[in-house]
Amino acid sequence: MPIQPERLLNHRFEDLAQTYAPRDAILYALGVGLGRDPCDRDDLAYLLETGLQILPTFAVTLASPGMWIAAPEFGVDFAKLVHAEQAASFHAPLPPTADVVARAQVISLTDRGPGRGAVLVLERSIRDATGGAHYCTLRQTLWLRGDGGFGGSRHLSAPSVVPDREAERRASAPVSSRAALIYRLSGDRNPLHADPDAARRAGFDRPILHGLATYGMACVAVARACGHAPGRVKALRCRFSGVVFPGDFIDFRIWNAENRAMFQAFVGERKVLDQGLATFEAAQ
Repeated sequence: MPIQPERLLNHRFEDLAQTYAPRDAILYALGVGLGRDPCDRDDLAYLLETGLQILPTFAVTLASPGMWIAAPEFGVDFAKLVHAEQAASFHAPLPPTADVVARAQVISLTDRGPGRGAVLVLERSIRDATGGAHYCTLRQTLWLRGDGGFGGSRHLSAPSVVPDREAERRASAPVSSRAALIYRLSGDRNPLHADPDAARRAGFDRPILHGLATYGMACVAVARACGHAPGRVKALRCRFSGVVFPGDFIDFRIWNAENRAMFQAFVGERKVLDQGLATFEAAQ
């Protein structure tokens, strides 16, 4: 069955609820690399229950609709789907424990043309289930590589946010060889990230790291390189432009301007994140 644009655009998601506790937020923080130095007090702020702070990017793991787009009635070539970009706006800090509810909707589906795929954007809003506090708005961009040429609205590429000059700041993040095995416990159990046989079937010689784990690492590395605590990140977006493997060493190149920073990330000469933009809470 070919792609069914109207079904995708008109799909109605049920609200999804989730309860999380400090253990979940701590496990997420470990999965994005905090705690390499167990005496680092900046890291321990996100790893100890007493006075626990929550990384804003923990929100990407909450009340996810999962692999909804793999349902056959949508006609999507799921094997060729790629998580291309991730964006988030963080409206209020997440508490250590909460009951949250998420509402998701497809907000656009554009056509890149025959042989070039389609682009779908899914928005998810996370709120407190009891008090209604709006914690964050997430936008996930999916590149449907096998589904272009259906005659939909033309996809227009956004202009680059990365300056055409040498980066002003650098940061690095070693990726633990166990990173994918830890991060998957935050909800993404895709065997591509844990099972060597599944990775080989997908064309990789070993399991790869989750893109959203790299996204969380970027939040920490870019914020700290610019003199901010990760909790001061108010918005974060980037494009996943290459694969990261457990055991890699990520080099961030950063351009800082007042309360925002543009960034890219590389493993060696291989670009793995592009079009990164972080916005920070203004100083009081």
